Amino acid sequence: MKRPKAVVAMIWVTAFLGVTALAGSSALLVPAWTPPAEWLDDIPVISSWVVPGLVLALGFGVGSLVTAWGAWKRTRVSALRGIERASGRHWSWLATLALGVGQVTLISLEFAFLPEVSALQPFYGAVGLVLCVLPLLPSVRRDFRLSSTDPS
Repeated sequence: MKRPKAVVAMIWVTAFLGVTALAGSSALLVPAWTPPAEWLDDIPVISSWVVPGLVLALGFGVGSLVTAWGAWKRTRVSALRGIERASGRHWSWLATLALGVGQVTLISLEFAFLPEVSALQPFYGAVGLVLCVLPLLPSVRRDFRLSSTDPS
């Protein structure tokens, strides 16, 4: 089955986010590589780099890779059937949107709270925006639509 180019791009961008998030999380989880602890002084609730590192590793790393895999293979997960029925699309379509919104939110929070701006922040903000836009394209929406013959 030939997929629209926008679908292939969406899967690759999601996988890219997953791989680089796993790599980037090591900088937050390995004590010798963490940014200065003082950067966390003005951030409510967070007192160490462990929580942001786990969010990056599990949410954006593992979450993105599972989503990319699901979008590529179109694997059905019985626990996610309710989400599919509500959206009318494969669960990975909505997961991609959620990752995009989450990524934009994360980068916005970094801009708001961290004292230094990295060149990676605008880049990954753009990655988040791409993951918000690609799923909304008509060709992508059509490709992820569940047919009436799909088992629910």
